Amino acid sequence: MSTAADTKIKATEADPQPKEPLSVVMVEDNLADAELALRELRRGGFEVTSCIAQSPASLRNLLRSAPCDVILADYNLGSWRGMDALEVLRGEGRDVPLILVSGALGDVTAVECIKQGVTDYVLKDSLARLPISVRRALHEKQAREEQRKAERELAAKVQELARSNRDLEQFAYVASHDLQEPLRMVAAYTQLLAERYAGKLDENADKYIRYAVEGATRMQTLVNDLLTFSRVGRDRQRTGFAAGEAVEDALHNLHTAVQESGAVVHFQSLPQIHAYRPQLTQLFQNLIGNAIKFRGAQAPEITITAEANAGGWIFSVRDNGIGIAPEHADAIFVIFQRLHTRADYPGNGVGLAICKKIVEQHGGRIWVESRPEEGAAFKFTLPPAAADESREPVS
Repeated sequence: MSTAADTKIKATEADPQPKEPLSVVMVEDNLADAELALRELRRGGFEVTSCIAQSPASLRNLLRSAPCDVILADYNLGSWRGMDALEVLRGEGRDVPLILVSGALGDVTAVECIKQGVTDYVLKDSLARLPISVRRALHEKQAREEQRKAERELAAKVQELARSNRDLEQFAYVASHDLQEPLRMVAAYTQLLAERYAGKLDENADKYIRYAVEGATRMQTLVNDLLTFSRVGRDRQRTGFAAGEAVEDALHNLHTAVQESGAVVHFQSLPQIHAYRPQLTQLFQNLIGNAIKFRGAQAPEITITAEANAGGWIFSVRDNGIGIAPEHADAIFVIFQRLHTRADYPGNGVGLAICKKIVEQHGGRIWVESRPEEGAAFKFTLPPAAADESREPVS
């Protein structure tokens, strides 16, 4: 047994073939066994630089002083165990493969060592497989490093995207807000012009005035819609409540439209959810209002249901309206995207874009299942009220 805390073992065998450089720390109290292991690594194609650590403090100093590719540790040592190297690695925050090289290691002990974090184990009477074990450990380490790098890059991109989205939301809010006053002035004076001079000028003048009034009014509506869209997500305080309460709020806001259209809305046993209630009210209001607007020959019949899934709840707002062609299923959620003329159906194509933004900011997704003249089912997912809360529906 060597008395030195750290003993340098230098490779003496010459080999004309190119070899892979490998820095090894041996946790071993028998220099002869250490040299046997290193010889197998050289035979396996490695150009080995190695040191011996004979105590936890010695191993800690070696890790701090020089890079290390792999640690080869005997399971049983005089004053400490090779498994103690795991604690040193964790304390130093180092991801270095640890391979046990032991004279005897039972299956139960080997499995327990692997569970605790050992990369692999090789028996001293089977050292021929040591180079294979080392290469596999190095490949696994490289894969982990690449994964961590990818995760860091992804986190950076997510952070940058979030910042960019905040900037865009702020820009949309400021731009639409600042446009309100000049648009009000344009709309007011064009309307005044229409009232005062309608019929007093020639036919073309009346037409031009009408175009100006319609354009200013439409621009006001667009700016208001953009302002509404930009405000979604600015208030993020969430609470737990029954989804049926948001539906009732939405129906109260849509009372006139429901009465005039003769719409019937069915909903029962909707679950508890964790969300920002005004946004959920707006979500149901937009979907119900959409079903009323795009109705067929019959009075609108709307059914709202929810079913549990692994991630929370899947809500469905199903109607008997004119339906949507499958090829337009994604386009309808794009802001200002319209499938019909304003003469057929009023609006600017913002309602469903707001629905999508609300659902996504709650961690869910929204989609539609529909065919022309067969109604539509708008579906979206939401998380439960709490992770430990029962997901049984409540009235």
